[in-house]
Amino acid sequence: METKEGFIAAMRQKLMRILNRQAQIEEIRIRFDEGVKLTPKEIHTIQAIGEPKQINLTDLAVHFGVTKSAASQIVAKLAEKGFVRKRHAAHSNKELDLSLTELGWRAFHAHERFHGKHMADLVNRLSAFSLAQIATTSVLLDVIESVLEERLVRILHE
Repeated sequence: METKEGFIAAMRQKLMRILNRQAQIEEIRIRFDEGVKLTPKEIHTIQAIGEPKQINLTDLAVHFGVTKSAASQIVAKLAEKGFVRKRHAAHSNKELDLSLTELGWRAFHAHERFHGKHMADLVNRLSAFSLAQIATTSVLLDVIESVLEERLVRILHE
């Protein structure tokens, strides 16, 4: 019979495989439009900029759980490629408001179509589980996220 420790060890191993697969996916450039290839990090940044009515660099950093400097770097790359427009905020010259260009909006809509297909598949597969199972999984993911966050903070402050 399996023990709680055995299940936890198996979950840890599965999580490592999932994280490694996600890291591999994050490095692959995906074609969203004729001649337009973007990494998942780039397209998710475009998605984050296009979803709200208005977003600034600080909001973007908080959204992804990264430093403002890291958010600034990806935005600079996307602006250089013609996907994102940066403007000084009306209330502060230190803050940048972000918006999508026409090319950025094309990538945004292409990603919505792409993402919609994959989300439909995920929802279809997860619909076999009960609400209680989904809720438990959500709580487990919260715990794993907090452990990883604490580990990251410790590593960065050593």
